[in-house]
Amino acid sequence: MKNPLKFIQEVKQEAFRVTWPTGKETIQGTLMVVAMAIVAALFFLLLDQILKFFLEIVLNFAI
Repeated sequence: MKNPLKFIQEVKQEAFRVTWPTGKETIQGTLMVVAMAIVAALFFLLLDQILKFFLEIVLNFAI
């Protein structure tokens, strides 16, 4: 990179070539991320409760 001004111009040209998502696509993507985060949170909550249950059984049995 020898000329910073040329680099900035090329970046600007490249930015205009990008196809940006529409508002509808952005909302759909956001909703999918939120939905998957909720599903993952519920999965790990359930897994945590199951492991806690079995751990309590093991610890009570050992005493």
